[in-house]
Amino acid sequence: MSEPTKPDTSRLKLLQVLEPSGGGSGRHFLDLCKALQERGHDVTAVYSPLRAEARFVEELQGLGLSEVLSVDMRRAVGPWDAKALLAIRRIIKCHGPFDIVHGHSSKAGALTRLRFPGPHVPRVYTPHAFRTMDPTLGPKGRLVYGMVEGLLGRTFSDRIICVSGNEYDHGLSLGIPAETLRVVVNGVATPPENRVHEMRARLGVSDDAFVFGFIGRLSPQKAPERLIAAFERIAPRFPLSHLVIIGFGELEATIRAMITSAGLSDRVTLSADVAGSEAIQAFDALVTPSRYEAMSYVMLEAAAAGKPLILSDVGGAGTVLEHGINGCLIPNTDNPAPLAEAMLSFANLETRRRLEAGALSRRGRYGLDKMVEETLQVYQDLLSERPLAIASQKDARTDVADGLAFR
Repeated sequence: MSEPTKPDTSRLKLLQVLEPSGGGSGRHFLDLCKALQERGHDVTAVYSPLRAEARFVEELQGLGLSEVLSVDMRRAVGPWDAKALLAIRRIIKCHGPFDIVHGHSSKAGALTRLRFPGPHVPRVYTPHAFRTMDPTLGPKGRLVYGMVEGLLGRTFSDRIICVSGNEYDHGLSLGIPAETLRVVVNGVATPPENRVHEMRARLGVSDDAFVFGFIGRLSPQKAPERLIAAFERIAPRFPLSHLVIIGFGELEATIRAMITSAGLSDRVTLSADVAGSEAIQAFDALVTPSRYEAMSYVMLEAAAAGKPLILSDVGGAGTVLEHGINGCLIPNTDNPAPLAEAMLSFANLETRRRLEAGALSRRGRYGLDKMVEETLQVYQDLLSERPLAIASQKDARTDVADGLAFR
């Protein structure tokens, strides 16, 4: 018996699908799509315009991908999901055949993995934090989301890419088989650092201020209200400190009200008009008081920029932070005291210099190329298990090129 045909993975036709465009999942999506296309692969990107940031759409459309398509995907579960599912199914049928369909975050992950009978295209899913990792999720929500993630993971997923060991362990706890799970830690391009003065001026921050920076959605997961409560405590004792918050979200009105009520309007800058990767150069330290994470892109970008970190003890924090070496790891609590204490420690010049030196010594560990190569390896390993199916897809693609009606 002859050996099965080994698939040609030198040029893959890939479908990448994302619902939310903000935060780390949006950055990951853009970086991955761009890098895969630059490596000679054929990338079709699908996004939802319903929550898309204009900056994300502009950057995505400027990447030079094979195709950029939009499908209305809502964050909430509802009857509208049937329409989105059919739209993604049409894209797979009419714009394929694809070698891999890769869904990012929970909604796109579910819509890309649910499928009708017929030829199977391998499905890959990157949760960017399983919904069940949220400690504020009630018992009923944890049960329902856990059942859904477990079912999709066991039955409809060829591979699930976790972005940290914490997320991998959580996937196992949901009953997802270990052979389905892989760990690929996020990677980032080195943030710019040549416009510090210009960026501080744009954010309304003086050059002699010590800037605590926050980047992320203003949402319960990211817990920006914890940061305001802590900064209110330290502001009188650390006169040179300034807080910069980059982001927007459902808690924006609450955060603005907290800033005003605390009398901190001249000490806090809140903006959504600056890209987080650009803003980092204006920071002296990054503060991320999240309630849960899988592997925050912001943590990685700040670490790659050599910035000290103050992080709550959540998924991925241990990947970038050694407590007392390049920052402070604090308890994951709504009590503002530990966060305030960590922030106030930077008022001590000796402590500040030690943590800054530790951060600079670790800055080269979080490259984008490694993440892309490891993701491609996941694809290639998966396709090597399906040589006959892949060969037939290549044949179908050749038929299309020859002008035959493949629909």
